[in-house]
Amino acid sequence: MAIARQVLCLSAFLSLPHARSQPLRYSVAEEGESGSVVGNVAEDAGLAPAQLSARRARLASEDGRQHFRLERGTGRLLVAERLDREELCGQAATCTLPFELVLANPLQFLRVEVTVEDINDHAPVFPEEQVTFKIPERNDPGSRFPLEGARDLDIGSNSVQAYSITPENEYFSVSFGSRIKGKKYVELVLKKPLDREEQSEMGFSLIAVDGGSPPRSGTTQIRIIVLDVNDNSPIFAQDLYVGQVLENAPEGSVVLSVLATDLDAGPNGDISYQFSQAVSQSDSAFVIDHVSGEIKLRKPLDFETAENHELSVRATDGGGLSAICKVLVEVVDVNDNAPELVVSSFSSPLPENALPGTVVALFNVKDRDSGANGKVSCALEDQLSFSLRPAYKNYYELVTVITLDREETAQYILSVTAADVGSPPLTTTQTFTVDISDVNDNAPVFNQTSYVMYVHENSVPTVLVGAVSAADADTGSNAKVTYSLLPAHPTEQPPCSCISVNSENGDVFVLRPLDYEQVKQIDVLVRASDAGSPPLSANVTVRLVIVDENDNAPLVLYPSQDSSPLSSELVSKSAEAGYLVTKVVAVDADSGQNSWLSYHLLRATDPGLFVVGAQSGEVRLRRPVTERDPVKQKLVVLVRDNGQPPLSATASLSALLLSDFSDVRLPQSSLATEDEGDSLTMYLIISLVFVSLLFLASVAAFATHKVCKRKELKGGHVFYDAGNLQSSLADAATAGTLPHPYCYEISLTTGSGNSEFKFLKPILPSLPPQHCTVGRGTGDEQDFPCGPVTLEDVAPDKPGTLSEKQFNSLSFH
Repeated sequence: MAIARQVLCLSAFLSLPHARSQPLRYSVAEEGESGSVVGNVAEDAGLAPAQLSARRARLASEDGRQHFRLERGTGRLLVAERLDREELCGQAATCTLPFELVLANPLQFLRVEVTVEDINDHAPVFPEEQVTFKIPERNDPGSRFPLEGARDLDIGSNSVQAYSITPENEYFSVSFGSRIKGKKYVELVLKKPLDREEQSEMGFSLIAVDGGSPPRSGTTQIRIIVLDVNDNSPIFAQDLYVGQVLENAPEGSVVLSVLATDLDAGPNGDISYQFSQAVSQSDSAFVIDHVSGEIKLRKPLDFETAENHELSVRATDGGGLSAICKVLVEVVDVNDNAPELVVSSFSSPLPENALPGTVVALFNVKDRDSGANGKVSCALEDQLSFSLRPAYKNYYELVTVITLDREETAQYILSVTAADVGSPPLTTTQTFTVDISDVNDNAPVFNQTSYVMYVHENSVPTVLVGAVSAADADTGSNAKVTYSLLPAHPTEQPPCSCISVNSENGDVFVLRPLDYEQVKQIDVLVRASDAGSPPLSANVTVRLVIVDENDNAPLVLYPSQDSSPLSSELVSKSAEAGYLVTKVVAVDADSGQNSWLSYHLLRATDPGLFVVGAQSGEVRLRRPVTERDPVKQKLVVLVRDNGQPPLSATASLSALLLSDFSDVRLPQSSLATEDEGDSLTMYLIISLVFVSLLFLASVAAFATHKVCKRKELKGGHVFYDAGNLQSSLADAATAGTLPHPYCYEISLTTGSGNSEFKFLKPILPSLPPQHCTVGRGTGDEQDFPCGPVTLEDVAPDKPGTLSEKQFNSLSFH
């Protein structure tokens, strides 16, 4: 055995280049223990053991049973389970178990055949424990009486080799041999005539011995009943009957009829038929009519289970003589088995970047029917992304034919149909559900090509101004998008620290107030990156536009308000109405309507003499100059923007009305005198303020004294002391304007051309400072908001129509 195996392995090694056509052959004795070594497949196939693991070597058989297993580490082929040759191959002369050694990367099949050698593990068994023969007493020597031979499941030399009788007797011997197509027979041979009067019955044992080592044996008892003369045994018309029946034939169908004749007459010639006890009546698919010899079906047949059935029919006459014939029933195959798909491997999910030609599934197709009924073809239904290709014998591979895209199709349901060519054909459909796993092949995509966001200048910190949003067609971590800021151009510095983007949801925040006058807009790039490996990203431009707020008051450029004394414009007394005296020029740092300026005449020595262009700021004569008009004219022009709320500034200017510009020296000296008067007036005002403060302090002290005496009063008026008032006045003087809790009274004198402050009136803090009163002191006073007052506020119905006398008589509170 070992020499034969070495020769077999050597021949397999020499034929390695033709491994697909020349199988590796081994032999193993049946009943071997699990784990017994059959051979070294790797060595015989010319493969290193490491290749078996690297190429995921495995065994695949057509029936799906794994009788052997492969030890990848050593390449040895081992017995996986106890092998029973009789169970696997029955009475076949040879018992070969074929299977394939399947290797991947690249796919390769190696045919392996293991022959299971028979051992003497079964003893001969007679079908009957006792056989009775009724033999007439006058039978001639040499008469033969057929017996059912012992059945031994082993084959070859391990099957039955000899029969013997014990104890030996003088009447019978046993004959054993072959006659029909190698079929063996056993017969009792009569050596001398029987004498019923001398011995009516006798018995002995028939022993069957096989050729195993050690040999095994089986025994049956032979009983001989000696009869009176019935010297003719039944004779069958044929020693062997052959019949055919379709495997789908219904129960009760007649398979064939046997016929035996007997030359005797009367009861000795009446023949009855029965199956030999070798066929169990409970398990048999056939039944025989005892009188007619018709053999019928008693249950359906299956070609795939047994292609033919061998029966023994005994014909017995009335005298007890019998004959045996053989009946061979051949089962004709019909197409009653649909093809079977056995999946060897299946890969799902499949990455979407799998190359065309990637093997998704490996399966084999078989049909238990034979001939055309067992010829199978496979087809893949309505699929452009996958195809079927033959691999080896009846193996097929399901492979990809194009590059897959999970975002287009995340799952494929593939139907493979196997059909035989029987009539009618039978089909089987196997469904493969292939899930496509995601690969990070899609970058995030913003829902806009660019973003424009607006924020008001001087807005509160961390204000939300908008959001960017990007979507990723991938899934899982490949679709998780995070946001970050980049410079608008690669060469720029890092993005402005005043802007931030939420990395999770894309919200854009302004972290600190912005000044429109310093920066009008900010461009940044927002990058959206996914969490794939490697990550993919996309950029989008975000333009942050700063919206202007009215936070800058107008600035007077001309006439300059910083010079002291103010320069005076010269106007000829002969000038006509519309004469351009000067032009007030102002600018506003804001933009849009916040920078639209309008000009208004706020105060003038003679309001009726001048008019200011609301849009141009031009100061012109409203009427011709008269001799009564003061030589020196002082004007205050209000410059106001169009914001909400509006901001304003004032421009002070003076004009000299001259008959001849050569007399300009006289007015200048007069101006100096007036300036001295103004200084004197200022001293007077300061003295009045000081006296008023002393008075207020005295009143406050008196009130405090009274309050202390009245303890029952739990609350009272709170007065400001002189120190607070002085500090408030000082702050007002520093800022160039009086605080809101103080209103002022202005009187414009007539005749001198000078305007002066008559006195300041401090108001108690408990009084509402929001409104001031303007009037002549005759009961027609009007309330206006404190601050700059225009002529339109005083006379809204006819602005600018007050006479000089009327304007001078007005008092502002």
